[in-house]
Amino acid sequence: LAGLERAVFAAEALALATNYARDLTNLPGNYLVPETLAREAQTLAARYGMECTVLDEHGIREQGMGGLEAVGKGSVNPPRMIAVHYRGTAEENAEVIGLVGKGITFDTGGISLKKPEGMEEMISDMGGAAVLLGLIHALGRLKPSVNAVIVIPAAENMPSGSAFKPGDVITAMNGQTIEVLNTDAEGRIVLADGVLYAKSLGATRLIDIATLTGAVLVCFGDVATGAVANDEPMLQELLSAAKRAGEKVWPLPNYPEYHDMLKSQVADIRNSTSRDRWAGSITGGLFIGFFAGETPWVHLDTGGTAWLWSERGTEPLGGTGAMVRTLSGYLCHSVLNG
Repeated sequence: LAGLERAVFAAEALALATNYARDLTNLPGNYLVPETLAREAQTLAARYGMECTVLDEHGIREQGMGGLEAVGKGSVNPPRMIAVHYRGTAEENAEVIGLVGKGITFDTGGISLKKPEGMEEMISDMGGAAVLLGLIHALGRLKPSVNAVIVIPAAENMPSGSAFKPGDVITAMNGQTIEVLNTDAEGRIVLADGVLYAKSLGATRLIDIATLTGAVLVCFGDVATGAVANDEPMLQELLSAAKRAGEKVWPLPNYPEYHDMLKSQVADIRNSTSRDRWAGSITGGLFIGFFAGETPWVHLDTGGTAWLWSERGTEPLGGTGAMVRTLSGYLCHSVLNG
C-alpha cells in the first residue's frame, strides 16, 4: 500500500506540473507579459520555499545581458531575467543542473515580421518557460536530492522604432558578439544570456528548452521534440527519461560543418544561416551551444510539440506541456524509480 500511495502521489505531482504548464502556455499575450511571468515564478518559489531573483531591465543592462536587452527593447513591456534555485542536497561538490527556458511571451518576429496567418499561436512562444515553471511543482512536491537552478529570460519580440534590427551587432553577457541576420531568430539570443547566467549561478550541467524553430516541424511535424547536445552520456540519460515518460525525443547531429554555418565576418557568431535556412533546427540549437561552451549541455526544441492545433490522445488542443514529464523524470529519477 505504501508503494502504491507513493506512485499515486508522484502521478498527481506530474499531472499538476503538466496541466499548469499547459494553462500557462494558453494564456493570451495581453494577460501574460514578462513582468507577470516573473511574478508567477516568485509566487511558485514562495509556495515551495525556493529562492527566486528577478532582474528588471536595469539589472539586465547592468549585467551586460545585451541579447535579452536587445530582443526586449522593441516592446512597451520590458524584459525580465528570472532565476529560481532548488536546493535538494547539501552534498559537497554536488552538481547543479541549470535549466534554461525560452520566455518570449509573444513573438511577432520583430522587424523580420512573421506572416499574419497563425501568428496567434505565438502566445505559446514561452512554452519552454512554462515547462520549467511547471517543473517547480514537481520539484517542490517530490523533493529529489538534486540541486537545480531554473533560468528564464523573458521578453516580448515586437516591431517598433526602438526594436533591434537585421544587421545589428549585440554583445552577450560574456562579452561575445552576435551578428543579427534575422530578428525572428530571437529565442536563441535570449537563451544565450540565459545559459551564461545559469553558469554564473553555478550550473555544472545545462539543459535548455525552447519553441526554437519552425524547422523542427519540417523534420518531425508535431510528433517529436528535437535534441542537440555536446555530451553523449547526458543526452542518453535524457532520452531514457523521455522514453520512461512516454514522450518522443529524437537527437540531431552535432557536426563541425554545422558550426561553420554560424560563422560571422563581423562578430563572434551570427544568429541565423544565410543559405535557405538549411539545417535550421540544428544550427539554432548549436547557436545556444556556442555559449554553453565546454559545460555539458542538451538543447530541446519543442517548436513542434509545445502546441497542437487539435486534440491527440491525452494531449489537448493548445499548450501541451511537452517535456514536463521528461525533465521531471530526469531530475526526480531516484524518487520516481526508487
